[in-house]
Amino acid sequence: MRDEARKRVPALSRRSILMAAPALLAFTRASRAQDGAPSWPPMFEAGRSQFTVVRPRAAMPPLRLQDIGGRDVVVTAKPGRITLVNFWATWCAACRLDLPMLARLAGSRPDRLDIVAICTDTRDPRKIRNFLGGLAVQNLACFVDAHGTAAEASAAMFSLVGMPITYLVGTSSRVEGYITGAPDWLSPAGARLLQFYREQA
Repeated sequence: MRDEARKRVPALSRRSILMAAPALLAFTRASRAQDGAPSWPPMFEAGRSQFTVVRPRAAMPPLRLQDIGGRDVVVTAKPGRITLVNFWATWCAACRLDLPMLARLAGSRPDRLDIVAICTDTRDPRKIRNFLGGLAVQNLACFVDAHGTAAEASAAMFSLVGMPITYLVGTSSRVEGYITGAPDWLSPAGARLLQFYREQA
């Protein structure tokens, strides 16, 4: 009796399982989207590093900084906009590639995007101005951590696991993830990542 039942049930071949897998994956993604669950961000890489999602998503605190002209400012994430918070140092070789890239991104006037570059190794605005001048960096909001608030924030939520490192703060003013190194934000992959977070509520 059991042998007859087994004969009636067709065995799934490896090929039929592999052919059904894409449909199952598409169905799973569609059902997640209908449930309102956020989908995973697109892949974005820079050399040996890639964009890493951070959980839990902490709110970005206000940062009391100085601009490179020596004026005190309070930097905050603006609701409905993405903020890239970049930490760099004058001794960092990769920063010499990263800062001009961020300046080009800022100069392209991207939609609903703010960029904040914070120097971590010196509080001397003149030294920072000279360093940036040597890189011909323009259109980039650079700041000095004169009051130590960025250092406090890095201990709490902006872990400096590499240098340079850029944190992406989403439209809800929460830290979404980070990438180290000098990524090409103007590449198709960079544009896709930024657009993904623009569309997140």
